[in-house]
Amino acid sequence: MGQLDRQLDQLRRGEIITEQEVRELCSKAKEILTEENNVQRVDAPVTICGDIHGQFHDLKELFKVGGDCPDTNYLFMGDFVDRGFYSVETFLLLLALKVRYPDRITLIRGNHESRQITQVYGFYEECLRKYGSSNVWRHCCEIFDCLSLSAIIDDKILCVHGGLSPSINTLDQIRTIDRKQEVPHDGAMCDLLWSDPEDIEGWGYSPRGAGFLFGGDVVKSFLHTNGLNLIARAHQLVMEGYKPMFNNTIVTVWSAPNYCYRCGNVAAILELDDHLNRNYKMFEAAAQQDFLGVPVKKSIPDYFI
Repeated sequence: MGQLDRQLDQLRRGEIITEQEVRELCSKAKEILTEENNVQRVDAPVTICGDIHGQFHDLKELFKVGGDCPDTNYLFMGDFVDRGFYSVETFLLLLALKVRYPDRITLIRGNHESRQITQVYGFYEECLRKYGSSNVWRHCCEIFDCLSLSAIIDDKILCVHGGLSPSINTLDQIRTIDRKQEVPHDGAMCDLLWSDPEDIEGWGYSPRGAGFLFGGDVVKSFLHTNGLNLIARAHQLVMEGYKPMFNNTIVTVWSAPNYCYRCGNVAAILELDDHLNRNYKMFEAAAQQDFLGVPVKKSIPDYFI
C-alpha cells in the first residue's frame, strides 16, 4: 500500500507514473474488476458522477465539492477519457483510487471506454505523446473490457452510462451479458452505453448511429418490472449539470464543466443519503491558470458523442 499511496499522491498532483507502474496498476485493477457484476451492487450513501472526459483539473474540483475518496463513496458512470487534455492523468487517478479503496469507488463503462472511439477522440494519441508507445493505451483498454455495465444502489436506483435497450426488460438480462469485450456496434451491451432518453413514445432511431432513443413509457415500464425508483445516467451534455425527465424517473448527470474547454456549461454531481434523498451539487470549471502549458490539440468536432 505504501507504493500505491505514493503513486496516488503523484497522480493527484497531475504527474504521470511510469509505464511499468501503469502495467502493475492495471494488473491489480483487473483482479478487482473481474470480480464485479454487470449490475454491480452499491450501498447508499453514495455520490453519482457523470462524464469527466479527461478534464483532470475539473475532476479535482469535483473532489473539492463532493469530498475526497475514501471519505465519500463515489460512483462514476463512464467516459473518463477522450476530448480533454488529461485523459491519462484522469483515468489513472480513478483507477488507483479503485485499487486502493475498492469498496469506496465504483467505475462503470461508458461508450468512450472503447478501442475504436479512443483512437479517434484523443486518448490513444495522448498515450503515444506522454509515453512514446501504445503500451499504456493497450493496458487501459484491457481494463475497459473489465468494467461493469451498470450499478444498482440499494436495489432502487439503476446507474448506467447511456440508457435502456429494446433487447433488455430485466436486470437479469443485463447480468447475462458477456461484457469482457470491445463494445459491439449493436445489441444490448452497445445500447446500454449509447442510448438516450427523448420526448417520444416507445423506441426511436438514434442520430448517434448506435443505441436507441427511448421515451418515458419505456422508462416507466422498466422501473415497474424491476422494482426501481430511478435511472441515473450520463452521456449527454447538460448545460445546467443535471436534467431530470419523465416526472423524475430518469436523470442525466454531467460532470465535465465547460466541456471541451469551450461549452460554458456547469457540471453537477448527485449525492444520495442513506434514505436515497437526492441532493444535486453544481460546480464550475477549474481556474484558467491551472491550464498553463496545455499542449496544442487538434480542433474538436462539434458532434458530441
